[in-house]
Amino acid sequence: MTSAQRASDDLRVAMARLRRRLREVSTPAELSPAQVSVLARIDKGEGSTASSLALVEGVRPQSMAATLASLEQLGFIERSADPGDGRRQLVALTDAGRDRISDLRQARGEWLTGVLQHECTEDERRTVIEAMAIVERLASA
Repeated sequence: MTSAQRASDDLRVAMARLRRRLREVSTPAELSPAQVSVLARIDKGEGSTASSLALVEGVRPQSMAATLASLEQLGFIERSADPGDGRRQLVALTDAGRDRISDLRQARGEWLTGVLQHECTEDERRTVIEAMAIVERLASA
């Protein structure tokens, strides 16, 4: 195995584990990981219709419709008619939805900061900072 293959494998596994751990830390009992993901995508502007959200989430439109219905019932999203196409509905976060996604991001950040503070030395934290610059460069390649 080449060093590039080893680095690729290790990076993918570590990133997947970190992603799962962040979800565990910040997913409240009333929301599923899928619901949290949809809220985050809407907040980032990655989907404004059910069909576009289904596409970026990689789920069937029927599954996305169910997810959106539950988020609407919780008061985290609202739907309105698309002024350019009356057959489509636009999806947007409500104030409660924006507050919830902000709270979730804060919880993730606080957890990760705490873990880095208590589990890593100063030298290790500097190494993480340097490694993240490389990861960011790879993500932009």
